[in-house]
Amino acid sequence: MRTPFIAGNWKMHKTVSEAEAFLKELLTKDLPSGVDAAICAPFIHLDRLVQATNDKVGIGAENGHFEAQGAFTGEVSIDSLSDLGVDYVIIGHSERREMFNETDESVNKKVLKALEKDVVPIVCCGETLEERENETYIEKITTQIEHAFKSVSAEDAKKIVVAYEPIWAIGTGKSATSEDANKMCQLVRETIEKIFNTEISEAVRIQYGGSVKPENIKEYMSEPHIDGALVGGASLEVESFVALLEGAHNA
Repeated sequence: MRTPFIAGNWKMHKTVSEAEAFLKELLTKDLPSGVDAAICAPFIHLDRLVQATNDKVGIGAENGHFEAQGAFTGEVSIDSLSDLGVDYVIIGHSERREMFNETDESVNKKVLKALEKDVVPIVCCGETLEERENETYIEKITTQIEHAFKSVSAEDAKKIVVAYEPIWAIGTGKSATSEDANKMCQLVRETIEKIFNTEISEAVRIQYGGSVKPENIKEYMSEPHIDGALVGGASLEVESFVALLEGAHNA
């Protein structure tokens, strides 16, 4: 049985003090059991959030560099994130791929480094509207997954979280139907099965992301291949984040 997992991706939102206030308030809430929760925040927030949290809420980074050190101005190493005590790191988000030229190869390097440093990778995959309409999206997703899991051991593969996020649904208010989202998450699972085996593919948690809200979380979570959500805007307010956790719990 896969444990549901709701992760907030704050992107470039909140000041450090706002982030601390959010977490302080969140930890006063009666959070549902049986659902993993995490907040993935900007680098500058992470130290204080790690210090302030407890075992109810994990803390994740939104990116990380695969090199341990070097002349990479503005980057933060996954080694440093691990030393800080971060639980998760988002890898290969479409905004990183499109705006900052991340490639499938760099995603794989980051996945391997995260696993080496005991930080759980949340690996993103997804297609553009053009790729959806010209029916190249199956090739796009399978290629992203094959590259992400390259050289990963079977035991380590179980630790990886995959977030399927159709690019056309991120921050647009549009969302894939629960049926379509489930089919794509099933495609991800079947691709992992081909790389490894059924046991591994059934162990990997697959999130859906793309305009997920408290109003639709239960619908997505009722689908057999959707194990959680990577959430943007709806993770920025305590009440809506709690509602997402409760929706996942009650689905």
